[in-house]
Formats: sequence, C-alpha cells, structure tokens
Amino acid sequence: MVDVYYDKDADLKHLEGKTIGMIGYGSQGHAHALNLKDNGQNVVVGLYPESKSRAVAEAAGLRVADVPDVAKEADVLMMVIPDHIQGRIYREQIEPNLRPGSALMVAHGFSIHYREIVPSASMDVMMVAPKAPGHRMRELFTEGVGVPSLLAVHQDATGHAKDIGLAYAKGIGSTGSGVLMTTIKNETESDLFGEQAILCGGVSELVKAAFDTLVEGGYPPEIAFFECLHELKMIVDLMYQGGFNYMRFSVSDTAEYGDLTRGPRIIDEHVKDNMRAVLKEIQDGTFAREWIAENDEGRPRFTPLREAAQHSQIEDIGKELRAMMPWMDPK
Repeated sequence: MVDVYYDKDADLKHLEGKTIGMIGYGSQGHAHALNLKDNGQNVVVGLYPESKSRAVAEAAGLRVADVPDVAKEADVLMMVIPDHIQGRIYREQIEPNLRPGSALMVAHGFSIHYREIVPSASMDVMMVAPKAPGHRMRELFTEGVGVPSLLAVHQDATGHAKDIGLAYAKGIGSTGSGVLMTTIKNETESDLFGEQAILCGGVSELVKAAFDTLVEGGYPPEIAFFECLHELKMIVDLMYQGGFNYMRFSVSDTAEYGDLTRGPRIIDEHVKDNMRAVLKEIQDGTFAREWIAENDEGRPRFTPLREAAQHSQIEDIGKELRAMMPWMDPK
C-alpha cells in the first residue's frame, strides 16, 4: 500500500517567507497559482514577454515577470508548461538562474524521468501531480473541495523536500482529499500508459470503432452516437461511484450478461498484447523520443492526425446532437 497524507500531515509553515515561481499559466498553471495565492502564498508567474496570459494572470491579482527573472527569485519553482518544451526552456532560461538550495517542482514527471531536465544535485526536486484537469481543480477548490495529488521526492538536497512538497500540496488544496506518495518513474510511466491505453487513446478508438461498425451495418449515425458515446458517461459515472459491481447492479441483466460474455471477445489477449507493447515503448523511452522529435520537426505527423480526427463523422453528428441538449452545457 502507498503512503497517503492529509491536512494533518502537512504544514504551510514550510512555505513561509518563500516565493513560489509558477512557470506557465495554462490549465494547470492558473489553478496552482490561484489556489496557492488564495491560501496566502507569495506567487509570481513566469511567462515570455509576448504571452497573452500575462494580462490574464495580472487581472487575477498575480504578479508576472519574465521566466529568467522568476527563476532567480523563486525559492520553489514549479514548471507547468508543456512537456515537449520544458527541456529547452529549462536549459536556456531557468538553469543558469537557479540558486543552490532552492526547489524545482513539476506537475508531471516526463521531463525529469526522460532526462530532458537534469537538475543540479544542490537542489530539491519534487513532483506534485494533481489528478484532475486544472480548470476542474480550480473549480473544486473554490467550492472547498481539493483534488487528490501524487507526491514524489526525486532529490532531497536540503533534507526538507518532503515537507515542502506536502506544504505545496496543501497550498493547492490536495491534502484535504489525500496525497499519495509515489516516484517520478511510476507516475510518468503509468500516466502515459493510462492516457494512451484507456483514458484518451483506448476509449476514443473503441467508441469510434463501435460507432463505425453500427453505421456500416446500416444503422442511423444519430442512433449509433447515442449508443456508443452519449450513454458512455452514464456507465462511467456508475463505475466511478461504485466500481464495476455497482455498474452491473444498475444495468439490466441482459446488459450484464452481454458485458460478461462479449466484453472479453472485444478486449481479448491480442488487445492486451498491444497494450504491453505500448507500455514497453513508454518504459524504454521510445515514445518520449518520438514525441520530442515530432515537435522538433514541426509536428509533421501530429498535425494531420489531429485535423483528420477533428472532422470524423462521429464528431460532426455529436455537434448536431449536443446542440439539441443545452442543459448539458455543450462544448
């Protein structure tokens, strides 16, 4: 069992008198910065001079400065910019300006684990990874609810890295829900696998394949959309609330029998073999090298793949049907 920490285990005194630098002000960055500010912390946001986010952060009452200046000032520096640019920004603008004994933090272990960032041995290096998108994290914080986080201590140069990491997690609201101790390796590899095998890649491809199968079988795309995508949220909500057992308790016996007998035919050993291959590419760095190279080369594969996915039949039908359901706040 992993160790789990709560409010009683964390003390904001470990951040007293410290300046927290936030490199980036996107989905995660805005939530971290505002939650910390609301909890009384001294936060400065680091952005490039032309960033449109500068005005947004300043309007929220945050101080903003250029990245190198924030790196010089910060006692705790959190990087919440995209994975594929962290290494370059760190080497060019951050590393030359960091002070020995300061703390470097990340919200995802990618750049540390795959050595895009190689911190000095004189620094504390920690990860605090909230388990929710930033906008949801901020929304729940304002309602008095924190989201769980993962904490990893990668380097403990000062002997206080864990205390600072827990204080930071408390500052963003996570110790109210629980902070799980892990490692950079475990978080990075499991996170990438989850995204690729189920949360994003696996689910979207399974939904699309089921939708296409019904349409190819002569069924109206509107009906296929409801059966293969729209109702998915209801099923996931049941699993989220009470696991597979609660979901199966809530559906019909017909649905449960089909689940138990046909599900294993869809997700068979061949699918698991593919998952194992995807996991191996994450573990040995193949995926990381491919992603960094893709960005260095100008995204020649990613951009056309993204554009094609945005114009699939299931997307077009979904827009039409969601427009008929204003109560669900369609996006």
